[in-house]
Amino acid sequence: MLITIDGPAAAGKGTLAGKLAAKYGLAYFDTGMVYRAVGLEMLLNKKNLSDTDAAIRYARELTFPRMMELSQNPEFRSLAGSKAASVVASIPDVRKALLQMQQDFSKNPIFADGSPACGAIYDGRDTGTVVCPLAEIKLFVTASPEVRAKRRYNEYLQKGLDADYTEVLEQTVARDKNDFSRESSHPAKDAVIFDTSDLSIEEVFAKACEIIENRKKTLEK
Repeated sequence: MLITIDGPAAAGKGTLAGKLAAKYGLAYFDTGMVYRAVGLEMLLNKKNLSDTDAAIRYARELTFPRMMELSQNPEFRSLAGSKAASVVASIPDVRKALLQMQQDFSKNPIFADGSPACGAIYDGRDTGTVVCPLAEIKLFVTASPEVRAKRRYNEYLQKGLDADYTEVLEQTVARDKNDFSRESSHPAKDAVIFDTSDLSIEEVFAKACEIIENRKKTLEK
């Protein structure tokens, strides 16, 4: 079984994907991690970020277990790591190689320890339209910009970081405008769309499980 979860930033995709993966015994692939993994390989191997050939090589060699290993490194989500990820993500051949890696994973999904899984759940950008267009179940999770900005703002405060809600809201709106300028970031035609603005994570999880169970019954007919 393949499930994709798309939607704008801070809509709750990651939290939902993790809970669903645990419930259904699926491998969880956070597609936003692939560029961070390649970027960190560049940093760890002391490669100049302008070394396109090295970035392409690391992208072609990246495996899911290696990505999960790299995600444990403190630099994975650091400012330096974010910068490196942004640089390598601008290289067309890196994007091409990593898309292939993500699509190949759907054919032979595995858990972080390398053991085989009976399916996978993808969380990230364009998962239902580009990465796994043939997924049996596609969810598009969204919420109002104000709610999503508030969630991200609270995350910053919980981590002890200074944040300004107005600034976070402006960034959220700007990111939405950039993301949805691409047709692939819109909901897939066969995706189930639901708004989480007024729902708790427990309610979102229950609704997602209901959608999945109903879809499974339809597929079994």
